[in-house]
Amino acid sequence: MGRLFQVTLEGKFYTCKHCKNHLALCDDIVSKAFHCKHGKAYLFSKVVNVTVGVKEDRLMMTGLHTVADIFCVKCGSIVGWTYETAHEKNQKYKEGKSVLERCKLRGPDGSGYWVSHEVQAHFGGSDQEDV
Repeated sequence: MGRLFQVTLEGKFYTCKHCKNHLALCDDIVSKAFHCKHGKAYLFSKVVNVTVGVKEDRLMMTGLHTVADIFCVKCGSIVGWTYETAHEKNQKYKEGKSVLERCKLRGPDGSGYWVSHEVQAHFGGSDQEDV
């Protein structure tokens, strides 16, 4: 494997909770109204320092989407997913954007987010949005 080049973000940003690798700027948040099986998640217009997994169709709460899991490029832990294709017209705004799960991140102030067992039991799948 070759040398690993990483983007260093400036300003307020989120990092991987395991290795503190920079992932996304606060200014790139599109929505904080997402949920996954581990709790809250944020939709970002741009993420960095991730690798993209295999594309697959997933039936989510908001319909059928073609998505791919995204992994921290430094430690390899899964941090969320990216939307390749939204099959419903009203979900097209998600295409090309990525979701980062809060429980897998450290916030801009360096704090971590934790998963409560109640949240895990309540949310069975990803992409459940607050209405």
